[in-house]
Amino acid sequence: MGFKPIPMAIALAIGLLIWFVIPAPEGVTPNAWHLLALFVATIAAIIGKAMPIGALAMLAITLVALTGVTSDKPATAIADALSSFASPLIWLIGVAIMISRGLIKTGLGARIGYGFIALVGKHTLGIGYALAAAELTIAPVTPSNTARGGGIIHPIMRGIAGSFGSDPEKGTQNRIGRYLALVNYHANPITSAMFITATAPNPLVVKLVADATGAQVQLSWGTWALAMLLPGLVALVLMPLVIYWLYPPEIKSTPDAAHFARDKLQEMGPMTRGEKVLLGVFALLLALWAGVPERVIGDAWAVDATTAAFVGLGVLLLTGVLDWEDLLKEKSAWDTVVWFSALVMMATYLNKLGLIGWLSKSIEAGIGGLGLEGWVPGCSLLLLAYLYAHYMFASTTAHITAMFGAFYAAGLALGAPPFLFALLMAAASNIMMTLTHYATGTSPVIFGSGYTTLGEWWKAGFVMSVVLIAVWVLVGAFWWKLLGYW
Repeated sequence: MGFKPIPMAIALAIGLLIWFVIPAPEGVTPNAWHLLALFVATIAAIIGKAMPIGALAMLAITLVALTGVTSDKPATAIADALSSFASPLIWLIGVAIMISRGLIKTGLGARIGYGFIALVGKHTLGIGYALAAAELTIAPVTPSNTARGGGIIHPIMRGIAGSFGSDPEKGTQNRIGRYLALVNYHANPITSAMFITATAPNPLVVKLVADATGAQVQLSWGTWALAMLLPGLVALVLMPLVIYWLYPPEIKSTPDAAHFARDKLQEMGPMTRGEKVLLGVFALLLALWAGVPERVIGDAWAVDATTAAFVGLGVLLLTGVLDWEDLLKEKSAWDTVVWFSALVMMATYLNKLGLIGWLSKSIEAGIGGLGLEGWVPGCSLLLLAYLYAHYMFASTTAHITAMFGAFYAAGLALGAPPFLFALLMAAASNIMMTLTHYATGTSPVIFGSGYTTLGEWWKAGFVMSVVLIAVWVLVGAFWWKLLGYW
């Protein structure tokens, strides 16, 4: 059987209940309501892990086309269902994931990590900062936060912990491993919030913000990176200290860690041709994404962010750093293009059919009934409800798709400055990864290594969520005011 019967049955029952039993509310068209039924059923199946998300996406595309919820004409319905495959934002993430494969293939990712530890790894706190710095360095070009935190940084962290005899199987995880594992993990949501290309769902946030504001608020790569720079750096400075305070390691001084890292670097030898080419491509991508050519030479030299990603991939293919077989093996990239396209398509048509507008007005009316004065209290409730609802989600993509559009539109209706609230909601969309051991793909990788108990993980997650949302509200709002964003 290609699916899990119980989760699939629950998802199907929810969809059928909305479609056939619950009448469409006043102001909602039948087509919008039926698409909502398909959408909610899909999200429920994703949450229940009834099938791989890519397979569920294919079923969703099929059902949207077959039921004709977007158009009565079959040819138009299938065109609508496939429309998001032409989205540049989706291909930006897909191509960037392909490019990031080079970090593992060439060993450049490990070299960066060990390099930071060799520099500042004489104390446990220094190793924590080295892990965070390595995360930050590769974040702009690794849209898979799981590959970054779980596939590149985590093996380095485990190697360091093992060199100090900190092993969960021996009951010695508290020596240093627990602390480093939590730092390894909590750097991941922070760096994910700092760049559009640091995690796959961020472009979905960009799309939903543009849809809600009629394209008046458009978050470019450079705008996002500049906006998140200061709060992100403050968060990266605070996070290792907060974890150190919560769960102090038994080993405080670690001179051997720097030696361990230097030994690893010596084993790797000098930088290979592939590493040098990859480093050059990363520098080129960052320059193009940040808009350096048009600022220095003129607008005629502007390059679209997705075009820049294709340029970078083309260079890696031409130089042989990556080959076509590498790209075919990068299943997560192709998987992301498929499921991302399906969810963006459904969210887009829910908006076009008026469902998101109706839902946001309902939320606005509910908060308005509380008698709160001004937009700040109401939008604060929206932000916190959106953030902590992630306890019920095992996918940031599912959460963002299900809730972001309506909550953001409700905040605008309450009077929130569009740019300010967009950035706060974007930050919350990544901060929510801190909460649980199933919050995002990186969580089970690091939690599963056994360095922390469930209680320790959840406590650290909640404390960090409070710290991070406070940083983005206080430091972020101040920084964005200086930048003139609101």
